[in-house]
Amino acid sequence: MDAKPFLVPALIAGLLFCSGPILAHHSSSEYDMTKTSSVKGTVTQFDWSNPHPYIYMDVTNDKGDVEKWSGELPALPMMARIGWRRDSVKPGDQITFHGNLAKNGRFLMRLDKIILPNGQELATSRVTP
Repeated sequence: MDAKPFLVPALIAGLLFCSGPILAHHSSSEYDMTKTSSVKGTVTQFDWSNPHPYIYMDVTNDKGDVEKWSGELPALPMMARIGWRRDSVKPGDQITFHGNLAKNGRFLMRLDKIILPNGQELATSRVTP
C-alpha cells in the first residue's frame, strides 16, 4: 500500500491540531473580577499597539510615594470601533482608572473605563459595568 496519498492530509491534520493553542487568547484570570477599584494619577505614556493598548500613569499614594501603574485595555480593533484613538489620552493628563486590580498585588488594572478631570468617562466597551 502506498502511503503518499495519506501524507499530505496527515500533515495538514497535524498542523491544525497543534495550532489550536496558538489561536487561543488569554483570559482575565490574572485580575480580581469580583470587585472594581479606582485609582487617580498622571498619564506618563499611552501605548496604542496590538494586541492590547496600555495606559501608564504615576499615582501618588497616601505616604507621598509615586507608584507606577499600568492599565490594560481591550483589543485595539475593539477600542477603535468604540471611538478611542491614539490621542484619546496624552502624557500629563490627570485621569482615574476604574476596573479590576491584578490578583498578585501588582500596580496593574484591567480597565472598564477612565474618567477625565472634567468628569467625562471613556468606556472600554459599549456598555460600562
